[in-house]
Amino acid sequence: MSIKKHIHFIGIGGIGMSALARMYLHEGCQVSGSDRAVSDITRALEAEGVTFCETQKKENITDGIDVVVYTEAMSQDHEELVAAREKSIRTINYFEALGEAVNPYHLIAVAGTHGKTTTTAMLADIFEAAAFDPTVIVGSLRSKTKSNFRAGKSKYAIVEACEYRRDFLTLEPDVLVITNLEHEHVDYYKDLADVQSAFRELAEKVPEDGVIIANTKDPNIKPVVEGLSCTVVDYTQYIDPFLTLSQPGIHNQMNAAAALAAAMFVGVGKEEGKRTLQQFSGTWRRFEYKGEKSGAKIYDDYGHHPTEIKATVQGARDLYPEREVTVVFQPHMYSRLEELFADFVEALQKADRVIIIPVYDARNDGGSSVSSETLAHAVGASAYYAASFDEAVGILEGSLSEKDVVLVMGAGDVTEVTKKLI
Repeated sequence: MSIKKHIHFIGIGGIGMSALARMYLHEGCQVSGSDRAVSDITRALEAEGVTFCETQKKENITDGIDVVVYTEAMSQDHEELVAAREKSIRTINYFEALGEAVNPYHLIAVAGTHGKTTTTAMLADIFEAAAFDPTVIVGSLRSKTKSNFRAGKSKYAIVEACEYRRDFLTLEPDVLVITNLEHEHVDYYKDLADVQSAFRELAEKVPEDGVIIANTKDPNIKPVVEGLSCTVVDYTQYIDPFLTLSQPGIHNQMNAAAALAAAMFVGVGKEEGKRTLQQFSGTWRRFEYKGEKSGAKIYDDYGHHPTEIKATVQGARDLYPEREVTVVFQPHMYSRLEELFADFVEALQKADRVIIIPVYDARNDGGSSVSSETLAHAVGASAYYAASFDEAVGILEGSLSEKDVVLVMGAGDVTEVTKKLI
């Protein structure tokens, strides 16, 4: 990575883009970026030395820029992207830029349908405590640092590896953690076998002296890890039911086991790793406690897949066995809701009460035969449809007490409900 380059990020306020921008800034690059709105992240980036453009327009692309990084979801006719190409400035997407930045390190990549962010943050804590001084890019803000990036000085880098559109294939991991595997990103992957083929391709990139950490007993994982030349470690042997975590649920016990197995492979002591895990304070919007409303405990959570909803509801029940669980849910993308509709119904029925708000149409895949209203109807008498955040808050405000715990869930902007409540 050249320390003389000027890197411009289109969509710099995104959680992944901002982390990568911080990494380039740390390496001595001049960094600028644009986004459609000012946010806490963009304000923090400005304070750290990034030149931020509050509007996205072609004039942001100046002659001194060497590389433009853009998000994969961005339209190819975006005016900043077009301007960069007209000026013969190199343009690469986020995942290509990520690979260029981290592949020179001894790379620990954390992949999987669920649990990537938590496991990545757990590994960061373990490596820090063991004085391994890692460079870290995580898809959320770590609670202990309020940042999605850690600048390290050692040979180790720890990154979250996203499977969408096979994007993680830009990475060359020495240690690959696969937390779990299900059919997800249904707008891209046609079925489970298609997802497995992508993970298999990533697994085959791990060198012979590397390792894959996975649940080898999981039938969805077996085709991915069978017959490989590298070492494969079953992380379930590291699950400790007596390990006390601040994040409840068996899914977090499994995340902790995967992190511990990966850390031990590179030389961290088992007991040292466990001590650090017991102090792990979580990440932004992963069962994040926000406060109380009328005695009810309010949590904010990124979960947007049926498996994640089930796990988080069960975790809340484990933590508060005497309380009733209310889920405020915002479906993320019509294609996911349609493909997994029955699974969403089953998952939401695990809660005592459900409030469903309109779909967050992240990739403009509307036109589906299903909606938040049809989902609420299918869930049954315990479910309500709220046409807006304010309506959802109104339903809650008159009914909450110390007998309740509320989970505000979704990958869109549903976190605004939490802000309005607290």
